[in-house]
Amino acid sequence: MALVAGVDSSTQSCKIVIRDSETGKLVRSGSAKHPEGTEVNPQAWWDAFLEAANAAGGLDDVAALSVGGQQHGMVVLDENGAVIRPALLWNDTRSAAAAEELIAELGTAKAAAGTDDFSQVYGAGDTIEAGEEDSPKFDGAGPIGGYENQAIARSGLRYIDDDATGTGQSGTAGNRQRGADEFARIVGSVPVASLTVTKLRWLADNEPDKAHRVAAVALPHDWLSWRIAGYGPHGDPDAPKGPKLDKLFTDKSDASGTGYYDAEADGGKGAYRFDLLGMALKKAPSECAPAASDNSHCKCGVVLPRVLAPTEVGAIANPDIAGSDVPGGCLIGPGAGDNAGAAIGLGMKPGDIAISIGTSGVVSAVAPHRTADGTGAINGFADATGNALMLAVTLNAAQVLDAARHVLGADFRKLSDLALHAPTGSDGLVLVPYLAGERTPNRPDATGTLHGITLKNMTPEHIARAYIEGMLSGLADGLDALRAQDVPIENVMLIGGAAQSPAVQEIATQVFGLPISIPEPGEYVADGAARQAAWVLDSAKLGHAAPQPAWATKMSKTLAANPKPLVREQYAKVRDLV
Repeated sequence: MALVAGVDSSTQSCKIVIRDSETGKLVRSGSAKHPEGTEVNPQAWWDAFLEAANAAGGLDDVAALSVGGQQHGMVVLDENGAVIRPALLWNDTRSAAAAEELIAELGTAKAAAGTDDFSQVYGAGDTIEAGEEDSPKFDGAGPIGGYENQAIARSGLRYIDDDATGTGQSGTAGNRQRGADEFARIVGSVPVASLTVTKLRWLADNEPDKAHRVAAVALPHDWLSWRIAGYGPHGDPDAPKGPKLDKLFTDKSDASGTGYYDAEADGGKGAYRFDLLGMALKKAPSECAPAASDNSHCKCGVVLPRVLAPTEVGAIANPDIAGSDVPGGCLIGPGAGDNAGAAIGLGMKPGDIAISIGTSGVVSAVAPHRTADGTGAINGFADATGNALMLAVTLNAAQVLDAARHVLGADFRKLSDLALHAPTGSDGLVLVPYLAGERTPNRPDATGTLHGITLKNMTPEHIARAYIEGMLSGLADGLDALRAQDVPIENVMLIGGAAQSPAVQEIATQVFGLPISIPEPGEYVADGAARQAAWVLDSAKLGHAAPQPAWATKMSKTLAANPKPLVREQYAKVRDLV
């Protein structure tokens, strides 16, 4: 019996499952906590991985492993393989302004040259054709707070006035939308503070000395896989192979969430967009091109992880970490972003929708091809099998229920009981749940609001239900955004810790208006990583890509649709009053 391991290095913890590669049967598992915060020293992930591996009984007998990890986190390394600064995680919103700058700059470049290759025009011009930068017309009062004008002044790009009045105001808005559309078309997503590309721009703007030292940019799962393989900074006892940056590797699902990788380029093979990477780091246009045939080295000197095929071996694990008892050692698979990992764990295929209620709320859909949503509501990523993975992500999910528990002094069971004793619609009490800002819609500075307070509905029962209805309404907006992009919706699964709440399950059938399947509780990301590891192991034995392991995904229950339009009608009336 060959064993495989799946690692889930999430925001909160590291979880490892060890399974039979043929049947998927769980053999053993372990976990360890990660520190809280939106910026974390990656060393904490390594320490947690070692602790979790020990808790799982070690990895000496594991023949293959893969890592699923939180997406978008910015891990920057110097030429010696050392981490330059704590990683900025997906939920760190300090780069919101940088996101708008990048969108505006790409839109202005498109207007100036009529091309999607930013390197052709970035820094190429020296005039502003529609007013001077210090004119009252450039007072930052537009929809992007003047970031575009700052970007034009900094880069030297020509501003093209597409407003017949000559005021330049329509041009500002037009270039912003043009940039959003171009980002969506090129990389599948419109930049928001979550994406790696915006964090790199923040680094260049706010810590230029550190940005100048960047020799490699990795994502959390890339960095952890690299460390498991035995690479790392000089002098680290866990890194006997040293700081070989060209040994970093990743997969399409995680690379597609950076904001500088086009998963559909080159006939679907995918390619980094070094022009966008260079734009983020403020590199000279002449430097923004591949320096090697593997498309992972930029002429500017920055190394990016090699992007592997779904069944490709990335490395052999350091035998002190894993596989010492296995002939040939432990194979390390490409890994995946957490949402793609969960999709493998759930056995998702085109037409399947997973609605995850965890730290973030995620509505994900597997589709044959990605869409290009210039509104930014939908992120068009790749999955880890060769399909596209469309995502609508909210920052406010299970933590909304945590807030409700704290307000009411209730545990999860009590919160559910209270909510089920209030009527549908909570007698007009509506929560807009932007408690931590929001990603979809893109409102990083928004706060939550409780609307419609009356003497009748100021009860624990009404408050409990309003919090759940508000959270689910935000996710339902994501489901609508997928429909608007013609993404097929055939089967809906509700996952995440909060999905086990009876109130969440019942209210979900009302808010979504669809039948809901509840998979048996599991570590879906870790399970998906383990399934990928088994796939890689089978393929290595055959010498070519094998079929995916036929591990079964069991549903604990399926609930009938029970649409109650009142909930979303009330929510729609107040959603934008923030």
